[in-house]
Amino acid sequence: MFSMELSRSKAQLVSFLQQELTLPPSSIALALRHWEQDPGPLSMILWQYGLVSLEQLEKIFDWLEMSEHEDIGQPVTVPIS
Repeated sequence: MFSMELSRSKAQLVSFLQQELTLPPSSIALALRHWEQDPGPLSMILWQYGLVSLEQLEKIFDWLEMSEHEDIGQPVTVPIS
């Protein structure tokens, strides 16, 4: 199992990726490891490494647009199993 501390918005994105797009935990963990070394939009890291399709990327962008006005809050630890 992989876990790391993420901002609330990143944790919510990870939850969306797991629940709505049903991305494998290993794909999310790989993207998060790359994101730690080269911070940038997690959605683009997922796409650059071929972990999401263009259709899934569009869904991520739609989700990000809808959630951008939510409170970011304190960091949370997210387990990726």
